[in-house]
Amino acid sequence: MSTYVLVPGFWLGAWAWEKVTGPLREAGHDVHPVTLTGLGDRVHLAGPEVDLETHIQDIVNTVVFADLTEVILVAHSGAGAPVTGAADRIPERVARVVYVESGPPADGMTQLDLTEPEWRAFVERRVAERGGASYPLPSWEEHERAGASLEGLGEAEREWLASRATPQPYGTLTQPLVLKGGADALPKTLVTCSFPLERVHAMIASGHPYFAELAGPEWSFVAVPTGHWPMVSKPEETAAALAALAG
Repeated sequence: MSTYVLVPGFWLGAWAWEKVTGPLREAGHDVHPVTLTGLGDRVHLAGPEVDLETHIQDIVNTVVFADLTEVILVAHSGAGAPVTGAADRIPERVARVVYVESGPPADGMTQLDLTEPEWRAFVERRVAERGGASYPLPSWEEHERAGASLEGLGEAEREWLASRATPQPYGTLTQPLVLKGGADALPKTLVTCSFPLERVHAMIASGHPYFAELAGPEWSFVAVPTGHWPMVSKPEETAAALAALAG
């Protein structure tokens, strides 16, 4: 049996993992899906004070207060930054960090630093329209223009995601990630879905700035070919990929 802590990406709560938690638990694993402050059923806690540090502490507290050890800590998409920060704080409790359609930002970077200038301007405009504190879910067409694959998401899946999504606290995009190197040596896995594995390896080899971090010996790679939300479009395959990482 292994212990999983599942952290969803932007706009999502623990609910987004519900089709993955079942198969993992049926396989005998201990599974803890997380809802970060200001999202999902914790949307009433949203406010301008919610930032990246808040979300890092959410994850740390989930692990520490439940006294979890040998954790397989999983980040989907925009959860890459808080998961990286949490692993850096409590590496002694983490067995492996898994990035699903995500990756570890570098020390000192913000989520907005990872976006192209045109998309950054789009985000800033949308946030300003809401008073500056939150970033609402873009339309599916806007997601596609930003490069997020919708493969595997039919109308029912899109409606399910959009109906439960909540605006992302903007401070989580603008606060720099501060790392001390605590998690540098931890085993790490990339679960790539919308990028073919061959392309990932090619971009690592070319030194692409978004992929250079993945060149170390601590990294392994798994492909679950689908779109950007594999826990919805291919939940059984996502659960199987995660279960295969169990110690």
